[in-house]
Amino acid sequence: VLLCAPGWPALEELYLTSNNITVLERPDNVLQTLKLLDLSDNQLLDGNQLHLIAHLPRLEQLILRNTGISSIHFPDAGFGCRTKMFPSLKRLAINDNKISQWSSINELDKLPSLRSLQCHNNPFMDTEKNPETLRQLIIAKISQLEVLNKSEILPAERKGAELDYRKIFGNDWLAAGGNWNPEKNKPSEEFLAAHPRYPSLCLKYGAPEEGELKGRQPLTLKNQLLTLTIKCPEKPEQKPVEKKLPESMTIQRVKGLLYRLLKVPGSELKLSYESSKLEGKEVELDNDLKPLQFYSIENGDCVLVRW
Repeated sequence: VLLCAPGWPALEELYLTSNNITVLERPDNVLQTLKLLDLSDNQLLDGNQLHLIAHLPRLEQLILRNTGISSIHFPDAGFGCRTKMFPSLKRLAINDNKISQWSSINELDKLPSLRSLQCHNNPFMDTEKNPETLRQLIIAKISQLEVLNKSEILPAERKGAELDYRKIFGNDWLAAGGNWNPEKNKPSEEFLAAHPRYPSLCLKYGAPEEGELKGRQPLTLKNQLLTLTIKCPEKPEQKPVEKKLPESMTIQRVKGLLYRLLKVPGSELKLSYESSKLEGKEVELDNDLKPLQFYSIENGDCVLVRW
């Protein structure tokens, strides 16, 4: 490929899927106009090989599906700093690989231009059984991400993910040397390696307060699932269904779930709920960006769906 490359002085997209490429080489003075590179289904195995293509100045999209890589690391930048590698990279696909450590996701926060990530089917995703919690963790770890696994991250979702992350790991932060007094706040290197964004989240929202952390169960969504009945009052042929939903799930994402269930676009759905304690009183769920907990929905309540 590099031997041929001088003949492509203006090439912007290069697709090299399934070519038995196992070793990368640095493209010196060639492919400098490249914006998209697809290396899927080549067994690269070693994530450090990515450093050899990391200085393509205009590369905006890199597709590495099923390349066997197990880790990603940018050694030129420390915690909370930006790497000089992949300066223009906006969209990265690392689906179907062997990435097992969250540290590789932490590393992606170092990419200055990254906006979109696809990372399905990697072992690190099996460490958390609840898909909503998993999504929250990735969002909280990568500050500039706008799209995750083809789903847009709205500002309210980012704020909720970051606040939850700050609480979930608050006790770990204290145990590692974190302190509400800035002069005494010296979390260990091990904590910062595992949670490099934690200091910036404390700057953004303030350190978690003592009352938030005392005697608290780990704040994972497993502890906040609501059992709700979903009914379509104007469509008697649709039988009511029972669903367990995290209370931090936004109304927009509930509509996405209902679209898969009812095959009706979310934009056409009107949602409200009836409390199990106040019969006959119906509350409209009218703000797509708000989570269920905003409306004080409780276990056993009934969500009504109309279109």
